[in-house]
Parts: sequence; structure tokens; C-alpha cells
Amino acid sequence: MESVYKAAKKELNSEKQMVITTVVKTSGSTPQKSGARLLVKSDGSAIGTLGGGCVEGDIWFASSEILKQGLPAEMRSYELNEDLAAKDGLVCGGTMYFLIDPIREKTSNAETIIGEIIQAYDGGKPVALAQLIKSNKKYDKIGESLLIRENGSIIGSLGSNSLNSDAISKSRNLLALGKNEYVKKDGREYYIEAYTTQPNLVLAGGGHISNAIAPIAKTLGFKVFVIDDRQEFSNSERFPDADKTLVADYPEGIKKLVPNANTFVVVATRGHRHDDDAIAAALETDASYIGLVGSKRKAILIFEQLISKGFTEKQIKEIRSPIGINIGARTPEEIAISIVSEILSFRLGGTESSMKLEEKILHKAMNKGKLSRIK
Repeated sequence: MESVYKAAKKELNSEKQMVITTVVKTSGSTPQKSGARLLVKSDGSAIGTLGGGCVEGDIWFASSEILKQGLPAEMRSYELNEDLAAKDGLVCGGTMYFLIDPIREKTSNAETIIGEIIQAYDGGKPVALAQLIKSNKKYDKIGESLLIRENGSIIGSLGSNSLNSDAISKSRNLLALGKNEYVKKDGREYYIEAYTTQPNLVLAGGGHISNAIAPIAKTLGFKVFVIDDRQEFSNSERFPDADKTLVADYPEGIKKLVPNANTFVVVATRGHRHDDDAIAAALETDASYIGLVGSKRKAILIFEQLISKGFTEKQIKEIRSPIGINIGARTPEEIAISIVSEILSFRLGGTESSMKLEEKILHKAMNKGKLSRIK
């Protein structure tokens, strides 16, 4: 949603009013999940999406009315039942919860919050934004905001010191990968989302598997870095999708190319010794994900070597090896899909399980004669 905040900054600089609506929670089957955003400008145009359809149209109308009538921020929910979904040709069965938040003037807090979120996207320090969604206290205001920096300093407030402290604590687990969470505490509810630079993928080894991974990762928004100690395996001709290719020893290269915790390292070198060196170097960085290509036997041998070097069992348990989701992959391209799928699941909080309807649900639908409605 970087485009939403960049558009919001332009509107602020032009001293124009706007409304930013955020999906803060969902349940069941919905067209968008938490973190989706729509900015409605004072001229009626919009940036971003909440999933389209009549719900987005209703939010757009509500945003326009809030601006016209000077209304405060509000929380709104939509149950996507069969009748509502049918208007747009959808098959949904969930509920979406939205924070509709007007920004009417260029206050110092609004300018700072939006500015620091954009800086985080552009490679600066990560930040988190918490916003009050619901409260049993009459004096609380829906939409109150708290910006939390990586060092724990803050701007704004959620309305109470205890809630601020809770949000600061929650942010520590969200900042690295830009995750979000809906929190209930002491009769209040707030939504917190972290913002960081785009994810980085470091490929240690320029062989066939890395060559297949690079274009897929680039399409998914990763910055791609390639390291190999051989010039012919690490160059822009072989990896046209890479943001940077480096010819270096693996420990040296990994040290240079892991910029922050929002980094994923895939080790696929040409031999055990190089794998060992690369994994050991990666474990000493802030990378959130480290994966090793190879068999179970290879993984065990590497882990034994790491133990002998003084790495702890806890550190070794963080290594994904054999890397990837079991899809029966054989070719480099299939293995690349398996690896990238696991990385996405780790980053987005997936379960790595099939989304196929459970047998009991399918059986129930068939008995009710509703199977024909499922498309």
C-alpha cells in the first residue's frame, strides 16, 4: 500500500482533505485481507483497493459523506453474505472490518507519520502505526494514532499509557517483516501494522535453482541479490532480474548483502564446504529466513558441522532444510516454485497446507443441495 501513502503525502502538501480506509480485520472468505487500503480524495478519485465490488463502492460513498459533513473516523463492518456477494458475481462468506479515517489538515503528527511510513518503504528504519478501533471509554476517539519507531520512541497516543505500552511491545514482533495484528486489551481494540522496506532475497550460489528463483522472486516484489565466487555464475547476463550480482566468497558476500531482518537467504552452492560457510555466515546476520537446498542427509551433515563450530541447537532449528514445500518438485523450475512458496508462506503467515474444502464441509454442502453454487 505504498502508493496510498505517497498519494496521501501529495494531498497533504496540497492542503487537501482525504479519507484513508483500512481493512483491519477479516473472517471467513473475503476478497482482501488486513492491510488493504483505499484513499478517497476530496475530488472523489481514489487510490488503492479494498477488493472491489459493492463494498468498495459503499466505502467510497461513506468516505465522501464523511468529508462533506465533517464527521469523525468510524469503524464499519460488512458481512459478505450470498445476496451481497451475488451483486458482483462473487462467492464470499466472510466479514470485513474497516477503519474509515479522515485526514482534514496538515498537522505535524499526520505529516510525520505519513512521511516516516514512506521513508520505511524507501529503505529507512521500519516503523509501526497503531490506531484505535473500538473502546468502552467515552472519552476515547476512534482512529487515534500512535507511530512507533524501531528504537521504541513514539509520536501520538492511543489514549492511554497502558495501551501505548502494549502496542510498543506488540510492534517488536511485527517490524522486521512488516506484519499486522488486531489486538483486544482492557475493553479497547486497536489495529497495528508495521512498515518496512521491500523484502530482500539473497541467493548464495548462482546455479540452476537460483537462476530459476530470481525471476519469480522479482515478480513478487523482492529485491534479488546473487553471490557466487565464480564470475561466470554471478553476472547481470546470467541474472538479468537481479538488483545486484556479486563475485565474492560466500561469507563475505552474505555479510555485504543482508541489509536488515526483512531478508531471506537461500543457500544453493556447488558443494558442502561452501554451503557450510554460507549457512554459518547467514546465521550471524539479521536475516529472518535461512534455507538450505539439499537432501535430509546433507542437512544433517551441515548441522553437525555447525554444532562443532559453536552454533546452538536453537539457531540450527531456524534453518529451513531441506528447503521448500513438498510438491514433488524435480526440475530447477519446479524446485524454485517450491522454495518461493515456502518463503511466501513464512513471510505472509501461511500454513503451507492445501486450501481444498474439507471432506465434512463438502459432504454437508452436497446434502443441502448447495454444491451447484460453488464455482
